[in-house]
Amino acid sequence: MKRAAFSQPLMPVALLMPQLIIIAVFFYWPAWEAIYSSFFLQDPFGFGSNYVGADNYTRLAKSSEYGKVAGFTLFFTVVVTFLSLGIALLLAVKADKVIRGAKTYRTLLMWVYAVAPPVAGFLGGLLFDQNIGPITDLFAFFGYNLQIGLNYNDTAFAMIVVSVWKQIPVNFIFLLSGLQSIPVAVREAALIDNKSGTRRFWDITFPLLAPTAFFLLIINITYALFDTFGVIDIMVKGNPASNPITLVYKVYTDGFRGNDLGGSSAQSVVLMVLVLLLTVMQFRMLERRIHYT
Repeated sequence: MKRAAFSQPLMPVALLMPQLIIIAVFFYWPAWEAIYSSFFLQDPFGFGSNYVGADNYTRLAKSSEYGKVAGFTLFFTVVVTFLSLGIALLLAVKADKVIRGAKTYRTLLMWVYAVAPPVAGFLGGLLFDQNIGPITDLFAFFGYNLQIGLNYNDTAFAMIVVSVWKQIPVNFIFLLSGLQSIPVAVREAALIDNKSGTRRFWDITFPLLAPTAFFLLIINITYALFDTFGVIDIMVKGNPASNPITLVYKVYTDGFRGNDLGGSSAQSVVLMVLVLLLTVMQFRMLERRIHYT
């Protein structure tokens, strides 16, 4: 096998350098600053900082509020990931079977992908508004007073609905592409072997879709943990104390609103480690059962 070679030995370094610089500036440098700051207690007025060792991490371990936020983050991540993937998979299967108007149908489903998370949160706030929100009016018709921004459970429900709605198009695009990449010969053979559409899907189609689903699983968990910040920021209406928030939003409120830079840095380090461990566990436990073709 002929190996590719560069006439200039420094050419590969020059080609990689821009990307390495971007990674170093926007990932490694901030990560190092967060780790370094987590061992200090900063003065809220910017007059200096004191080394406190692991006190910031100890306070997190003993904080009942942080435990409550972590519990909601876990619940929020699981529900948003499951619903986003499940609904998108159902829509992708149905869209794969559409003959007439297929392009229009797919385009309408993918439009939401262009909506930024803060805009999605703003639209969700309008839909759940107590005065003009159509969803609030629908709940009122059945005798329930939906109070977004005031009631903990109502706000959590609205945040989940908006976050799922925002993420479905991304999953839909990938899952539909995965379905359409399955060879026609495989589908015809499966049709001969099994007349049940449900059994054909779970026995033949879904295993072939597993690599795409595994990729989307990681993407959706990351989305629920980090990219829903804009949705949460809009929907809690500036009152996070009485509303559900996730760990990434607590980093923001403690650091930029509470001026506790050391504590928020410790929280960001904990969150970074948790996501890293979760990703490693996913690759080791799930990828072994996935066969790439």
